[in-house]
Amino acid sequence: MKVTVLGLGSMGTALAGALLEAGHETTVWNRSAGKGEALAARGAARAGTAAEAVAASPLVIACLSDYDAVDGVLDPLAETLRGRTLVNLTSGTPEQARESASRAAARGIGYLDGAIMSTPPGIGSPQVMLLYSGSSQAFAEHRETLASLGDPVGLGEDAGAASLYDTALLGMMWATLGGWLQGVALTGADGVDAATFTPVAVRWMTAVSGFMSTYAPQVDAGAYPGDDATLDVHFATIEHLVHASAARGLDPRLPELFKTFVGQAIAAGHGGDSYARLIETVRAGGRA
Repeated sequence: MKVTVLGLGSMGTALAGALLEAGHETTVWNRSAGKGEALAARGAARAGTAAEAVAASPLVIACLSDYDAVDGVLDPLAETLRGRTLVNLTSGTPEQARESASRAAARGIGYLDGAIMSTPPGIGSPQVMLLYSGSSQAFAEHRETLASLGDPVGLGEDAGAASLYDTALLGMMWATLGGWLQGVALTGADGVDAATFTPVAVRWMTAVSGFMSTYAPQVDAGAYPGDDATLDVHFATIEHLVHASAARGLDPRLPELFKTFVGQAIAAGHGGDSYARLIETVRAGGRA
């Protein structure tokens, strides 16, 4: 398959390298031409201009700094892109993705918006997810090629879905890492190394994943039976975390946030509900 990669930052270089490794005829372009030298040594064709790069392949992958940069490069090349597929792996918002998809459709361009759920070293591994949304026809046509970059996960026709999932999943990452750091600090204050605590924490995440699977149908149904652990039980345990953090001189704001959310739900009469009830607090902007 002939593929073009526009943008050779760390991620773009990793994408092009994975395509070359998989045997695809890869053309690369970057505003700073020097960035393509290492890829050229591996067999990539270096295009002198963005127009030359787009014309070289039926599949064009853009990984630039932002959507404005993508528009600046590709808007003048709309006619060259007509009949080709553009896969935009540039980070942005769902609204930007939908706007780009609408413009592409009007210009006769197949469009997929994507989100890379990895850092550059992971690119090419089947263990890494890349999320795609937009044209189902384009996804089906190019799925095998996109699999060279990592496991391609299709999220449907809404071009904004990949960016939406990306944002939500990154939020989960930061929340999880924040909780892990609180745990590392808490156990570390009593002499436990982070490397000793972490394997136990990672094993615990399997159970946490099970809680999410249990609570998801409750969230969708809007019914929160406290069959496993009620908010009253959670509140008492969170108080232990707040106390233990404060007693060791740690920042207690993260556990205090959990305590506030749970306390609000209990005050509203939901102490017998499951933890999933807190979705109503999140949806109400913290007021419920």
